Amino acid sequence: MATDVKKPVSGEPPVHTPEDRVVDTAQQFWDKNSKVILYALAAVILVGGGYFVYRNYFKAPEEQKAAEAIWKAQDYYKIDSFRLALNGDGANQGFLRIISKYGGTQVGNLAKFYAGSSYLHLGDYNNAIKYLKDFSTSEKETQLRATGLLGDAYAESGKKQEAVEHYKKAGTMFEDDDVNSPEYLFRAAMLYQELGKNQEAIDLLNQLKNKYPASPRAYEADKYLGKLGYTK
Repeated sequence: MATDVKKPVSGEPPVHTPEDRVVDTAQQFWDKNSKVILYALAAVILVGGGYFVYRNYFKAPEEQKAAEAIWKAQDYYKIDSFRLALNGDGANQGFLRIISKYGGTQVGNLAKFYAGSSYLHLGDYNNAIKYLKDFSTSEKETQLRATGLLGDAYAESGKKQEAVEHYKKAGTMFEDDDVNSPEYLFRAAMLYQELGKNQEAIDLLNQLKNKYPASPRAYEADKYLGKLGYTK
């Protein structure tokens, strides 16, 4: 037998179920806020679409152009022709031009690393610091090298405290690197010694020995620890 649905008696107010109230509330919210919601959705679509266009139709081609431009500058860098690497040779762009044209690309960012390193080799420490500070990457090995080179640039320009801080940072940035990490810890320790901060130098030399006992710098650490008056 079918179940009878009870209808309200004529003249009585209709019976509202909880579901009816939810629907009514949603309808009222939509009536009040529909324009704002639609504008927000349109903005999301525009932003998402804009990013898609930027990534696929602007950034990707720019990355390709930058990659094609940098290879000759890298070749000059490899053979220690640092001025040509920086400025190009007329037919080929150098790192500085690539930074100017493609600074927003990953290749343009990498050119800052090369430019800073090139200036360091040329003895222009202020420009070395400028470009190395402006470089940043998520690749730990490359960031370690950039930080260590910054330490070199500060040290060569006589800014020993800044140098030691960057050497320490480089030496502890990527502990799996058992070549550069002990080297920068050692350089930091030597600078601490020059600054008269013997205890800091001792701490770093012991840290070097403990973490990288097989490294060449670990063998030298004992000699300098003795000079600093450290005894086990």
